[in-house]
Parts: sequence; structure tokens; C-alpha cells
Amino acid sequence: MNTTTQDSFYGLGIAPGLLDALEKLKFTVPTPIQYKAIPIAIEGKDVMGIAQTGTGKTLAFGIPMVQRLAQIQGRGLVVVPTRELAIQVNESISKLTPIYKMKTTVLIGGESMYLQTQSLRNNPRIIIATPGRLNDHVNQRHIRLDDVCILVLDEADRMFDMGFAPQIERILKLIPSDRQTMLFSATMPPSILKIASNCMHLPVRTEIAPTGTTAEFVTQEIFIVNHDLKGKLLGELLKQYTGSVLLFMRTKIGAQRVTRLLRTMGLGVAEIHSDRTQVQRREALNGFKIGKYRILAATDIAARGIDVKGIELVINYDLPDDVENYIHRIGRTGRAGLKGHAISFATPDQGRDVQDIEKMIRTTIPLSSHPNIPTGRFSSAPKPAAPSRYPSRKRYQSSGNRSGSGSGDNVLANRFGVKKTVRKSKPW
Repeated sequence: MNTTTQDSFYGLGIAPGLLDALEKLKFTVPTPIQYKAIPIAIEGKDVMGIAQTGTGKTLAFGIPMVQRLAQIQGRGLVVVPTRELAIQVNESISKLTPIYKMKTTVLIGGESMYLQTQSLRNNPRIIIATPGRLNDHVNQRHIRLDDVCILVLDEADRMFDMGFAPQIERILKLIPSDRQTMLFSATMPPSILKIASNCMHLPVRTEIAPTGTTAEFVTQEIFIVNHDLKGKLLGELLKQYTGSVLLFMRTKIGAQRVTRLLRTMGLGVAEIHSDRTQVQRREALNGFKIGKYRILAATDIAARGIDVKGIELVINYDLPDDVENYIHRIGRTGRAGLKGHAISFATPDQGRDVQDIEKMIRTTIPLSSHPNIPTGRFSSAPKPAAPSRYPSRKRYQSSGNRSGSGSGDNVLANRFGVKKTVRKSKPW
């Protein structure tokens, strides 16, 4: 007789047909978040799942959703922040639905409204959507949400960071209140916990790793380099690695510029950002997956939702605007138990930004140098304020007092050339 064990999907309450499907897909051992969340969700309880990126959250809510929809009337709705993540979630869930003859559909921007409307007429049991496009279909009366019985908010913190809060609130008002709600994310700031408490019924919290935990098998290093030498340093580092590389820039203009630079070096590179059409973004991602392009240059639109096996290296050409995106960026490598490496470039005036990242991940990132490129140290001068055209952007948040007497002061003393005792009125 099968018993519950962390080494098997048996004993978690999963129906035999789904167990067979998982076995055929060669999913034999549940990840920690799957092991904890699946039994709770199958019972119909609300779930708040917190686990670092790359740990199998999609199946953690996908398996219970498919199984429960086979037993009850209604539809399942999965709301995600980006197009790429929507496509990825659909690819995973659609592998489980054939045994129940369920249909799925994806509603995302950048693709034909007409074709999506036609797919809705086929009465899909599961809808995966981004907030904006879902509301577009609601506004045009292509879809009603009063039959949704299972709601999943995936990467909820990212959706609120991207300004989707009003659209999500509207979606919640259109869905019956007696639904099952599952909320999954790699990070869960207090603001999201407050919102979640208003739309969930006694949720069971399953936390595999505390907020700020990086992927277990990812090593990290950082180079302090002047902005005008970043391109040269990038070229030198790419000579040292032979595998696939995911390259992050802060802006789409930066991604375009670096893409052009790498092509002049004869490197196979594709770009993915908000200025690219959905067709171009899909081609870039698929080309990266199959090895057509060795390098994918991206903005934070790709920090979550890219599920590509075997990425050897993540390079933060620019540090992220939102400190939490650092975790999601480097989590694209070292997935599913594989080893990975992450390199970040920081300019001399970004010491405080690096300190914020280190406080969040609760570790010090080793400093590196390169024999062919001048590298330096962080200056004690404060970084200039963010441009006024980004008044609502939260920049480099961190927990705790910057000038406290904890580990942050040791970082300042050892790496930034200042005394260990720091006055509260001066961050440096």
C-alpha cells in the first residue's frame, strides 16, 4: 500500500489518472512546495504558497485545480503578471488536462482578440490570463467570471509592483466570493499579505523558504566597474563561458544597445522587452530554448516566467530597480537542482544598492576583478536621487535600519572603506 512520502506523489490525495500522467511526464518526486501545498489545495482550502523561484509552483496549484475541476462545476482562472509566464503556465497545465478532456486558453496582450474570443466560445475549463487582457475581454462582454470556482494569483507581488492592483481588485469583485483562492509567489511583502487577507478564507500558509532566499545552487559574484567599461567587461566574461546566458538590463533601450554590441562581436543573441511584439518575444524565447541564440538580452519582463532548463549564467548588466527582482533574475539559473552562476555589474556609486540586495538575501556577494578590465571599489558618495519621471517607483527597498549595528555595518566597514560605527543621519 502506498504511503505518504516526500519521495513520491503517492499519498498526497492525487487521483490515479493524474498520477499516471505525472509518471508519463517523468515527474516522480514532488518538490517541497508541491509536497506541502497539493494535499491542502485538493481539499479545497485556500492556500498561500511561498517558495523561491524554480521550485515547481505551477504544478503545486495546477494538479489540484485540474483534479477539483473534474469533480465540480465551474471554471478555473489563473492570473499572472506577464505574457511569458502565462504561456509557460498553460504549457504545464495542458499536459495534465487531456485525461479529463478539459480545454485551456490563454488571454494575453499582443495577440489577436478575435482568436482569443473564438477560443472562449469553445468553453475552456481553465483560463490563464494577464490582468489587462482579461479585463479587456470582460469589458467587451466576451467572458463572464461568475462561474469561476478556483482562482490562482501567481506571482502576486509582481502584479502589484507592475501596477495591476486596480485591475485585480475588479476581477475579484466579478468572481463569486465562495471560490477557492490560491496565491503563489517567491516573495510576499506585507502589503501583499494585507491584500491577500481580504480575498482569502482562512488560508493555509506554506512557506518553503523565507522571503529573500536565493536559489540553493546558484553562486554569485559582483564586479565594480565604470559604466563605460561594462560592454568590454561583458565581452571578456562571455569568452570564459560556453553555455547559455541570460542577460538583464534595466531599460529596453539598454537591452537594444547591448544586443547590437554583442552582434558586432559575432555572438548569437536575441532580445525580449516591451518594445518587441508578441511574435518577436515568442521567437526570441523559443530560439533561446532550442539553442538558436546563446544569449537572451532582457529587461525585468523576463525575470519571472522564463522556464528554460540549463541556463549556465545570469548576468545583471544593470542592477534591478526593485531589489526583490534580483532574486527572480538569478533564479533563472540553478533550477531543478542544477548548478548555476550569477554575475552582477555595479558602478562605484551603487554601493548602497548592493548593500540593500545583500540585506535582503542575508549574505555578502563576493567582489571580483578582471585582469584586462579596471575594476574598483564603491565610493562613499551617495547615489543621486531617482529621476522625477519615476515618482511612484519604489527603489531598492530593504528591511531594517540602514544605519543599525548589525551585519550591514560590517559590510560597510569591510567593503566601502568607512568606520563601523555609522551615524544615523548619514547612511555612509
